Amino acid sequence: MKYGISLPNGWTMSLVGIKDPIEAYETMTNVAKAADETGFEAVWMVDHFHTVPTPTQEVTFESWMSLAAIARDTKRVRIGQIVTCNSYRNPALLAKMASTLDVLSHGRLNFGIGAGWYEHEYKAYGYPYPDAPERLRMLREALQVIHAMWEQEEAHFEGKFYQVRGAINQPKGVQKPHPPILVGGGGEKVTLKLVAQYGDACNVGGELATIKHKLGVLKQHCETVGRDYSSIYNTTGSFCSIADTDEEALALVPEKSRGNLRDTSLVGSPETIRQRIAALEELGIHEIIIDFPSATDLTTLHRFAQEFIAK
Repeated sequence: MKYGISLPNGWTMSLVGIKDPIEAYETMTNVAKAADETGFEAVWMVDHFHTVPTPTQEVTFESWMSLAAIARDTKRVRIGQIVTCNSYRNPALLAKMASTLDVLSHGRLNFGIGAGWYEHEYKAYGYPYPDAPERLRMLREALQVIHAMWEQEEAHFEGKFYQVRGAINQPKGVQKPHPPILVGGGGEKVTLKLVAQYGDACNVGGELATIKHKLGVLKQHCETVGRDYSSIYNTTGSFCSIADTDEEALALVPEKSRGNLRDTSLVGSPETIRQRIAALEELGIHEIIIDFPSATDLTTLHRFAQEFIAK
């Protein structure tokens, strides 16, 4: 099992109380540096502009610019989006941005993309907000554009939503044949089929039973399109709180997060967490992307690394 960290970019009010934006950035990148130094596989950042559940004036750092800086603040850890909203950037430009980031990170980019869902953000920033089926059709075309930009010397694509006519993308990135593509979301009819057709990784969430079902659907799609299911890198997210006992660990969980805990949450004693990791591994999860309770107190991050990575 590998472990990633969801970076606190402010979206979930994780940087509240830090009024200086420079200090807020340094707080966020310190989490990435700690992950880099303690053996975590990757750091991931959401692609959102406003806080949730309510838009506020609190700091929320933009994903791609932040990850470019974090790539230079770190040496080893992989970097990725969990996940880029396809609607926010033209996919040809996005492919160019990703190639550039793969180079400046020396080949450490995980490219995460999804159809988008946060209606308030779309409307606030002036983006059209089509219905979900159309956003998924746009994602399908975008994935084809991105592959063309990464694989063709002069990219060509004629679609309903996107047209690319001789676009040159140099440099194409460091990783071969291209940075791995993670398609986010668990939609069974379309999204997981897009993973099988165009992706290298998925991100599915929920209870253990839900994850098991979703991965089963993905496997079926792989069989239908002739894709080797074992070539897909499966990820899921989890909240983590560690203490000597389960009761002490639960008491450390912020009040706002307690209602979201599942049988996949890494909350409890090291032994309890070890059992939950084993259950996820048995389902076929390769990486758990962890949300730690504090951006400023890295105690839980370091203890997790000591318990589950250093050994």
